[in-house]
Amino acid sequence: MEKVLGTVKSWDKGFGFIEIKGEPDVFVHYTQIETQNVRRLTEGQQVALMVVQGLRGPQATGVEVINEA
Repeated sequence: MEKVLGTVKSWDKGFGFIEIKGEPDVFVHYTQIETQNVRRLTEGQQVALMVVQGLRGPQATGVEVINEA
């Protein structure tokens, strides 16, 4: 599965949403962050991720921080 680039739209208490241009917002949980020693994201951060279809819509997996906000 190929990773796509996105921007963290919101983050609160261990979960949030990532914006991918032209796609619905993607849910992300802190357990899906692969960047070492990172357990939270910041609004505006650039990330690489894979998108899978969850029960309630698109979900992020394999999230890597590309740069800080």
